[in-house]
Amino acid sequence: MDFSLNDEHIALRDAVRRFCDGEYPAHRRGDTETDGEAATRWAAMADLGLLGLPLAADVGGSEQGPTEMMLVAQELGRALGGGAWLSSVVLAGQLLDKAGTTAQRQQWLPALAAGQSRLALAINEADARYDLSRVGTQARRDGQGWVIDGIKTLVLDGAQADVFLVAARTAGDVADEQGVTLFLVPADAPGLAVREFGTLDGRSAAHLTLREVRVDENAVVGQPGAALPVIVAAADRANAALCAEAVGALEALLDLTAEQLKTRKQFGTPLAKFQVLQHRVADMLIALEQCKSMACVAAMAVADGDPVQRHRLVSAAKVMVGQAGRQVGQWAIQMHGAMGMTDECRVGHYAKRLMVINQLFGDAGHHLACFARQA
Repeated sequence: MDFSLNDEHIALRDAVRRFCDGEYPAHRRGDTETDGEAATRWAAMADLGLLGLPLAADVGGSEQGPTEMMLVAQELGRALGGGAWLSSVVLAGQLLDKAGTTAQRQQWLPALAAGQSRLALAINEADARYDLSRVGTQARRDGQGWVIDGIKTLVLDGAQADVFLVAARTAGDVADEQGVTLFLVPADAPGLAVREFGTLDGRSAAHLTLREVRVDENAVVGQPGAALPVIVAAADRANAALCAEAVGALEALLDLTAEQLKTRKQFGTPLAKFQVLQHRVADMLIALEQCKSMACVAAMAVADGDPVQRHRLVSAAKVMVGQAGRQVGQWAIQMHGAMGMTDECRVGHYAKRLMVINQLFGDAGHHLACFARQA
């Protein structure tokens, strides 16, 4: 894949950067969004075409690929923005676009692209530890439909979603790769309880409790019992976007730290004059460039048709980004001194987001083991 940017790529990147500069002022990046801010930003992202960016044209999308998604994620990462873009568009939206029926796609995706609805993917469970095949939530046939029972955890932006794509087991044991099915469950379905909680980076997630939740046969997404490859592909796309988002966050951390060293003085001399700090900034720059390369590798892997190679390369990228994000975040805080620990200082917000990025859909240790198994 050619990652040199053409004029359209540059125009997209610049448009997203202008959006971020306007909607996410530098002194407020990382602050928790109010409901009004979230609604305004979501509508603006729809107007900009970001909510339909990877979706098919027949549902109001632009049919853009991994390179465009990488550029958008990088700019959102620089601004600590995006809201539910990852959960609704990258995760649930693309999955439904690729695996859903025509009726399902037409029901939900045009509204998503227009900013009128949000989707969320409910695949995690408390004892799964990143194992996407470990699904304890049960779905059983009942007449012309299904009844779902179980608990899903860490549903990103779940409290704001209008519909959930819920992974439930319809056959086999709890850890079998076969027997996992995806269901569309409206947020107002009887028996569904949503409990919101805040994450370390100030964003939102939710626990779902499903008790005798009834859906009809038309709620099944894809082939019954064969949803795991679709779910794994969705997680790989999300991790590729997270790697690109981390690159944007790392660039912002490097800029903030360089500015701090230029302006802060010790013994009458700018901190930038101290050689040991120059070496540390050089280490940060090297880590950033490595992560940029691996974000490109992850985007390339998502475009590849080989699922084994895709998962292996995305795991490699997630290892690099997870390790570098934690280390660079700590260095940036250290070079800001005590104020680096305060909420008023932006570096702490970036460090927290990088920590969360590492944990989502498998941390560095998990993906290192995945990469080793596939070597």
